[in-house]
Amino acid sequence: MRNNYNRKKDSGKTNFRSNRGKKTTASTEEKTGKFAPGRNKGSKKYSAKPFPRKNTAKDKPYTEEIRLNRYIANAGVCSRREADTYISAGMVTINGKTVSELGTKVKPGDEVRFDGRKLSTEKKVYLLLNKPKDFVTTTDDPHADKTVMDLIKNACEERIYPVGRLDRNTTGVLLFTNDGDLSKKLTHPSHNMKKIYQVTLNKALTKEHLLQIADGLELEDGKIAADAISFINPENRTEIGIEIHSGRNRIVRRIFEHLGYRVKKLDRVLFAGLTKKSLPRGKWRFLSEKEIHFLKMN
Repeated sequence: MRNNYNRKKDSGKTNFRSNRGKKTTASTEEKTGKFAPGRNKGSKKYSAKPFPRKNTAKDKPYTEEIRLNRYIANAGVCSRREADTYISAGMVTINGKTVSELGTKVKPGDEVRFDGRKLSTEKKVYLLLNKPKDFVTTTDDPHADKTVMDLIKNACEERIYPVGRLDRNTTGVLLFTNDGDLSKKLTHPSHNMKKIYQVTLNKALTKEHLLQIADGLELEDGKIAADAISFINPENRTEIGIEIHSGRNRIVRRIFEHLGYRVKKLDRVLFAGLTKKSLPRGKWRFLSEKEIHFLKMN
């Protein structure tokens, strides 16, 4: 039986486990509920809005020669030191010719390929949004009053797009990037990316139905089973935690609707290891280097 429903003897308590890491000391942001990526100079107060990004030479198109290892690193492939190794191994070409000499320069307009894949000079951007209700997850919809792009329109100069979808009325973790390879990896079913949702139902979920969801249900598009499911609070069985990796359309809502429940609230609290901790609803932040490395290596 694939489920995460556990009962302690004579206690009636259930636990929902997820890989959220160990507890840490609460920061100022966690205590106040305000997200602040930095501080204003000369002020001790945090800002609820991310500071605007400065234009740097790294963000602009190349207008002069640069070292090949830097070009590869800026394309998001690897570090400069690792790039030197790949160059020496003959894995890099410039304008169709294999280059193995360290210190080689790339000129504006040159086509650089790594292991056969064309590299782009555009800086890779990774942004996390805590999506609110009533925003459509799309890059362009003339019939939508509000889209998620409205919430991040001033975040960066690069053109980024959402990874996957969240329904108009679903809230929570939503990733944006211009890294096409990573986006395909995170959305392809074969990679089984973990997603955790907090569900609020219109009535209490029975233990029988909870176990049914854990064992698997036959929906119109095939069988589906939760990787883990439990009551968030045993005394309030309208609130459920469910872990699932399927990317099928409206899958969480359809699971509960199949058993006669109506989903009042649906919040994605984790996606591919990313959480909305310390990120207020409707706000965004850039991923840290550690988070980006985790996504690429996961």
